[in-house]
Amino acid sequence: MSESSEEKVRGIIVEQLGVNADQVTRESKMIEDLGADSLDAVELVMAVEEAFEIEVPDDQAEKLVAVGDIIDYVDKSAT
Repeated sequence: MSESSEEKVRGIIVEQLGVNADQVTRESKMIEDLGADSLDAVELVMAVEEAFEIEVPDDQAEKLVAVGDIIDYVDKSAT
């Protein structure tokens, strides 16, 4: 069984931000809860784009505030 998009996104966030997996919930906000700065956010979007072979326009990337936002965007883009 392949890993779900949620597991994959969480794995990318853990790797990119160097946080513990248990800190990364759907409700976790990138900047407030996980300590990301604006450069981290850009790198994270790039990693997600590469991992899922999607493109996230800048206006959409600005709306990806919480982990759940990224997961939902990936799921929506995959269909």
